[in-house]
Amino acid sequence: MKATTEKAFETYIEESLLYKGGWNQGTNKEWDKKYALFPKRIISFIRDTQEKLYLKMQQLHGDELDEKIISTLIKERNLKGTLHVLRHGFRFFGKTIDMAYFKPAHTLNAEVIALYEKNHLTVTRQVLCHTVNNDTIDLVFSINGLPVATCELKNPATGQNWKNAVAQYRKDRDWRMPLFRFKTSAVVHFAADTDEIHMTTHLRGEKTFFLPFNRGSHPGEIKCGAGNPQHKSGHRTGYFWEEVLQHDNFLEIIGHFMFLETKEETRLDEKGFKQKYTKETLIFPRFHQLDSVKKLVKTSRIDRTGHNYLIQHSAGSGKTNSISWLSHRLASLHTSADEKIFDCVVVITDRKVLDRQLQDAIYQIEHAQGVVKAIDQDSKQLAEALVDGTKIVITTLQKFPFVLKGLLHVAGADNLDKPDAESIKQAEDWKAQIAARNYAIIVDEAHSSQTGETARELKEILGAGTDIDSDEGETDWEDRLNQVMESRGKQKNISFFAFTATPKGKTLQLFGKNDEPFHVYSMRQAIQEGFILNVLENYTTYDTFYRLVKSVEDDPELPKKKATKALGKFMSLHPVNVEQRTEIMVEHFRNLVKKRINGKAKAMLVTNSRLHAVRYMLAFQRYIEKNNYTDIRPLVAFSGKVLDPDSGLEFTEPGMNTDVVTGKPISESQLPEKFDTPDFQILLVANKYQTGFDQPLLHTMYVDKRLDGVQAVQTLSRLNRISPGKETPFVLDFVNSAEDIYKAFKPYYDQTSLQESTDPQLLETIKHELNAMQVYFWSEVEAFAQVFYKDINKQNPTDHARMQKHIQPAVDRYKSLVEEKAKLFRDKITSFVSAYAFLSQIIPYGDSDMEMLYSFSRFLLPHLPRERDYEIIKPEDDVSLQYYRIERVTSGAIVLEDGEPYGIKGITESGTGKAEDEKKPLSEIIEVLNTKFGTEFSDEDRLFFEQIKEKAMKDDKIVQTAEANTLDKFQLGIKKLIENLMIQRMAENDEIVSRYMEDIDFQKAAYGVLSEEIYKKILSNVNE
Repeated sequence: MKATTEKAFETYIEESLLYKGGWNQGTNKEWDKKYALFPKRIISFIRDTQEKLYLKMQQLHGDELDEKIISTLIKERNLKGTLHVLRHGFRFFGKTIDMAYFKPAHTLNAEVIALYEKNHLTVTRQVLCHTVNNDTIDLVFSINGLPVATCELKNPATGQNWKNAVAQYRKDRDWRMPLFRFKTSAVVHFAADTDEIHMTTHLRGEKTFFLPFNRGSHPGEIKCGAGNPQHKSGHRTGYFWEEVLQHDNFLEIIGHFMFLETKEETRLDEKGFKQKYTKETLIFPRFHQLDSVKKLVKTSRIDRTGHNYLIQHSAGSGKTNSISWLSHRLASLHTSADEKIFDCVVVITDRKVLDRQLQDAIYQIEHAQGVVKAIDQDSKQLAEALVDGTKIVITTLQKFPFVLKGLLHVAGADNLDKPDAESIKQAEDWKAQIAARNYAIIVDEAHSSQTGETARELKEILGAGTDIDSDEGETDWEDRLNQVMESRGKQKNISFFAFTATPKGKTLQLFGKNDEPFHVYSMRQAIQEGFILNVLENYTTYDTFYRLVKSVEDDPELPKKKATKALGKFMSLHPVNVEQRTEIMVEHFRNLVKKRINGKAKAMLVTNSRLHAVRYMLAFQRYIEKNNYTDIRPLVAFSGKVLDPDSGLEFTEPGMNTDVVTGKPISESQLPEKFDTPDFQILLVANKYQTGFDQPLLHTMYVDKRLDGVQAVQTLSRLNRISPGKETPFVLDFVNSAEDIYKAFKPYYDQTSLQESTDPQLLETIKHELNAMQVYFWSEVEAFAQVFYKDINKQNPTDHARMQKHIQPAVDRYKSLVEEKAKLFRDKITSFVSAYAFLSQIIPYGDSDMEMLYSFSRFLLPHLPRERDYEIIKPEDDVSLQYYRIERVTSGAIVLEDGEPYGIKGITESGTGKAEDEKKPLSEIIEVLNTKFGTEFSDEDRLFFEQIKEKAMKDDKIVQTAEANTLDKFQLGIKKLIENLMIQRMAENDEIVSRYMEDIDFQKAAYGVLSEEIYKKILSNVNE
């Protein structure tokens, strides 16, 4: 067997699992493909682990027992799912039969440990995965006879990689087959090669979404990107079979990590009303989540209490799940001597979903209730939870000061309050109990400062002499935490686990190990893996914005729209003149932002103070009313009351925000929900919603405030959330310099944008150079655009294939280039796409050629292979590009003028002249179609029908049908044959064939004339 084949790779993994990983070899002889399980292994496990129960049941059911057990198991699995059956067994005639045993938190129960060691893990190769045909899947991983995971392997040495495996799952693996059914069979599916691994828990054909399961290019470093580093095994993905699939690790993932997440979500129905539905997602940990939780647990088992840990995980890392898993594991953590380490885990977060999600996950894993208690009343409820044996307490950041003060106080800190006698007595009762207990405090800073309440509470606790910012200052929760921790020092009975995406230097000193985070999932990796967007890619200062707009306005050679003048109106901005900025922002949003994300795009203006926010709101309202705009409505967000010293008027947030439906004020708590509706487009903020605000439709940010360091990163990161159809976001900064912003991001993301130096004229230069390389022909770009820019209502499933047809010739030419020229072309077309994406958010281009090439290039790029990948499949591209297509069409990027279908030059220039005196063959068909359907087919199109006729007359079957039948019967008999001839010649006239196949009335008209012409010509030839 060659070492470079896929089979050799498969054999290597199997042998590694059998000899090193604690697995057993399965065979296809044991496999029941109809029900997707190994019946004999299931019965063998039950007999081995529950012998008394099995023998008792055998007396009742005799020889039918095994069959009944399997039948009942199948029903239970279909009803409750694979995970439930593995964790909690299934009911059989009043008894519970266990299907797996998971490792307990301690080793005090020898019987449970013995049962755990009897779990039987099997790996089986080339398993039949279809009930009818002989399709096989490379690997199936089973626990005690029940399949839990599948894997498609690819070896890049054979010209295929993980992308091909993804395509195989999507196109060739029928998700309706027993092995692939959601929840009730295998619960995770891996697409793997020697370099990368991707996974999914829900197969659903072309809609299947795969997530990366990779370590990152440089694990533990800020510069870590997507992919994997070298591994000691020689394969970059060696960690998968040597670590993740290792017997104990794999059982731990299935037993203690995976869970079914249910979310109540809303969607708009056909009438535009919100409709609630429940979304189910099987959660399998991403690699960094699994790695961080396991390492924290392992270290805590050794370190025990009194230590601090900093987990630097970027936005998009899935911190909610990481915190859930960590809190559950810490709550049951024991030392090697079986001593419980933490009596209680306190989770401090503003994530409203976490308490319910954690309770659901724990119930699924343990079937235990009351493990988690959410504190939603007062400090008394919290204090009681700390001493009543509750394993996990979840409280908010607003209650954090009390928690921290209480725990520090009983650990020996001075009393910071002046409590009354009753409170002192109660505190004394709690004190002895709390002081004797150990706590793990998990701190989540993600949603730390949507309001200023936390700062005020901390000020009361820390005392009047504490340096707390003024009302206009940004609440910086991390600084307050550092201040408390620094003043109190480490406590021997408290361990802190702090999750943050953007730790400050002081935080690293207090919580880091040697001033380094304990674990890192970098912003770069999150961006490259597609979990967040790069907010720096289209960042621009106002100076650059103005320069770019003016360069277009002043250059007679560059196309532009009227809006350019409005955008470039002000060379310099008055430092306090909000009217100027308001005009720029409103016009920019209406012309270049609003139609993005399929018309749902929103923007945020970050103001310098609460007074500025009020004045901006008034300016927005005046400008919008003055211009009679009805397509843009602002909301404003600030705390408390604001007195305008100039007017003497007092303003509040609810007083300035009016519900467009009810006409009533919008309360502060209602504002996020109202901003999520189509009623409002721009949110003006002052020290609110700059951290922890998740609104995926936020596409553009206008900045009129000095931003420094972490604050700059957190504020701009409001734009990084992904959403279907959302492309790279845009930032217009009136105050800060690009250098300062890049400097702020540097500690967290080491890759910056070069768009600040982009020259609009460069686009034309790159376009000219690309055209000259002749990898694509302009006729292909135009033909692609004819399909791409069709009206949304006229788009149909065949469009994808037709667009592909116009792209593939360029792909073939690209593959024939020498390596150096291929790289040059790819670099240039990438630069073109990047530059146009940036500049088109500033300049309202009126150049349809530029827009067409941009769209063509966007679709072409994923098909251009790098290095050895000569069959490129980009899993998410088809979906994302479809959203992109909708956005470009609806945005009016190319406006379809009357008489110019699809906005392509030259299309209407043919077929408009006077008809010639002598009619040419089949000219009647063109007249009929143009008259009846408003088309503008030309003599060239007539020749296409003529070629179809000539081809038909050479078809023996068609000739025989004409000779033996009347015209009406002839037309019935050859209809399918004519369709086939049309499809074969689709490349010659895509427009006619597509219209013929999709429009029944058009088909009837064309076919009637064409078939009659063919019939008459065949008979005239016979008579001659």
